[in-house]
Amino acid sequence: MPSRNRQTADLLVAAFNTQDTARIISLRTPTCTRNFLPTSLNLAPQSNARYLAELDSLNGIFTSFHITVNDIIEDTAQSKIVMFVSAEGQTAVGEYKNDYVWKMGFDDEANIREWVEYVDVGMVRDFFPRLKAEMGRRAAEGSEG
Repeated sequence: MPSRNRQTADLLVAAFNTQDTARIISLRTPTCTRNFLPTSLNLAPQSNARYLAELDSLNGIFTSFHITVNDIIEDTAQSKIVMFVSAEGQTAVGEYKNDYVWKMGFDDEANIREWVEYVDVGMVRDFFPRLKAEMGRRAAEGSEG
């Protein structure tokens, strides 16, 4: 039987695969922040509210999205899990392929209290600006109507 923390991690992946943004956030503590590495990218940490807003704005841009778990390391003594995942999808601006390493710490209720995300620098540099531009274009269209 998987640990409660592992069950939460599995629920998280399932929520990403169904693009259930509210469920993704519900698995996190109210004070959990999304922190990005490497630090050379200078990406600001995201509160749950900011992360949810980003996820929701991406939902309309992604026509498909799927995460595959490649490896998991669990430290039950410290209530931490590291997941190596790959993501693939189709977007309004082209094919999306990305690799992540998610380091998560859990509270006593198996909610994610700590989130550190190592991102693919090439994807952030080359593809993410196209996604951001599309998000901005759609937001502008929405504010005009």
